[in-house]
Amino acid sequence: MKKFSKIAAVALAAISAFALCACGNNGSAENNAANTDAATSGLKAGFICLHDENSTYDLNFINAAKAACDKLGVECVIKTNIPEGQEAYDAAVDLADAGCNFVFADSFGHEDYIIEAAKEYPDVQFSHATGTKAHTEGLSNFHNAFANIYEGRYLAGIAAGMKLNEMIDNGTITADQAKMGYVGAYTYAEVISGYTSFYLGAKSVCPTVTMEVTFTGSWYDETAEKTGAQTLIDDGCVLISQHADSMGAPTACETAGVPDVSYNGSTASACPNTFIVSSRINWEPYFETVLTAIANGENYPVDFCGTLSDGSVALTDLGTAAAEGTAEAIKEAEAKLTAGELHVFDTATFTVNGETLTSYMADVDSDADYTPDHEAIVDGYFNESGDGLRSAPFFDIQIDGITLLDTKF
Repeated sequence: MKKFSKIAAVALAAISAFALCACGNNGSAENNAANTDAATSGLKAGFICLHDENSTYDLNFINAAKAACDKLGVECVIKTNIPEGQEAYDAAVDLADAGCNFVFADSFGHEDYIIEAAKEYPDVQFSHATGTKAHTEGLSNFHNAFANIYEGRYLAGIAAGMKLNEMIDNGTITADQAKMGYVGAYTYAEVISGYTSFYLGAKSVCPTVTMEVTFTGSWYDETAEKTGAQTLIDDGCVLISQHADSMGAPTACETAGVPDVSYNGSTASACPNTFIVSSRINWEPYFETVLTAIANGENYPVDFCGTLSDGSVALTDLGTAAAEGTAEAIKEAEAKLTAGELHVFDTATFTVNGETLTSYMADVDSDADYTPDHEAIVDGYFNESGDGLRSAPFFDIQIDGITLLDTKF
């Protein structure tokens, strides 16, 4: 196991507070199971994670799996550090052979291997997070799942914009110095959708904001993420966020005294002076829905997309670095998002090469050539993960105001 800094260990311990307890082997699980359907408590669920608890992304899944299984009295088996290769297929087969009724994998590159296993085990239900192929594969036992995390990132962006306004008002920076930095893993649509929604949230309250993005080429590389954040800080970015899974960027921010918006869990314990807020997908509602459906012999969505309304999109409590009025601004925007009065990718709020988008063909039915196949602009906004489309993000547009420092990944 890698050695991690003390600051990272403290933060991960704080993030672990999302977990309720180990599933299937303690008194709490037994007490909760007594209140569930007997069929539910007889299930066995398997979970495949790209990394382990040291990754904030995987920890978020692990905590949700334990909490949902504990609540329903379901036995769970968690396999960690499973690469995006043949090992994913082997892990899925091992779980199916071990009697799991439900097998879930958490990383984009696992998908083809999980599909292969699903074809061989038609009596086992398989689900995959962030995937794109369930709605075109046509398998009754293979599913994709995601959530409208772009809405959570938009709300976190509002918190960032409020902080920038505070810095402008107190003279720390000028309006034209309101430049954010963002550490991304890859130039995938999922990452583009995330950093764009974060930027648009900030822009909604701080109109002069700009943003630079750098990429690491890995979902989890503490050194590269820390270096990326420091590069952005050295280039004049006064606030940092990320779509990568280690404590690298938050640690760099705490050391430099630069405000930070993290992802997948609070870093308040390790970064008390710089932490603003974090967004995350809460996977508990999905796991509970699926396991209950399997127990009752019912179908569940081929392509599930959780929402703010059902609790699948969540924000942490605000950190001490958050600006005054942030909670109120977030609450107001969340109400409008939930009511459908506000759309994150409203085409009136951004331009592309100086022009407003009126049409955009997106790659929804993924193929090897990423062929555009669906009109994504509906009623004046980009219909990200919309009804009837896939759950995984497909917003891949480079909008004005965001500069990419590299695109090699």
